[in-house]
Amino acid sequence: MAESGNFSDQEKALEYVKSLIRPFPDFPQPGILFRDICPVLKDCNALRTVTDLLTEHLQTNFSQIDAIVGLDARGFLFGPLVSMNLQVPFIPVRKTGKLPGPTIQVASTKEYGKDLLEIQADAIEKGQKVVILDDLLATGGTLQAACKLVQQAGGEVLECVLLVELVELNGKSKVPAPCFSLVQF
Repeated sequence: MAESGNFSDQEKALEYVKSLIRPFPDFPQPGILFRDICPVLKDCNALRTVTDLLTEHLQTNFSQIDAIVGLDARGFLFGPLVSMNLQVPFIPVRKTGKLPGPTIQVASTKEYGKDLLEIQADAIEKGQKVVILDDLLATGGTLQAACKLVQQAGGEVLECVLLVELVELNGKSKVPAPCFSLVQF
């Protein structure tokens, strides 16, 4: 893995990761350009690069992180890897009806639908500092809802961290926390 000061190697690694992300027009419905990250998951070097760079970013920018919150479903792919690197708990945010016990729920509006997201009511302790991790930022509705969930559970969102940001959709404007993405389209 590239060291943080070695920008040419880091930039080269990120360009490689970006080259693996495939566009699929009109998926899951007409008018949507879907960015498929599955090839990144199939390439062990790319997956390690993403995990290491996200971990390095968080270690560099935050002295205390109490937990990583990952969003259903693709935040579950990177979140546990980063949480293991940081040695902090991983907390899932799921679509409604998937978590046992008492939950906190918030509605989410995406570019092509609506969801009801939930977190277990006892997943976050009051005052915990958390990072929300997901694969992609599009219109910002899902991250906005996740931030509300964390806040309602008593946590503080330090940052939302993503593999991909679709810049032209300006999703950051809806998210009530700073956002960091490795790759932008």
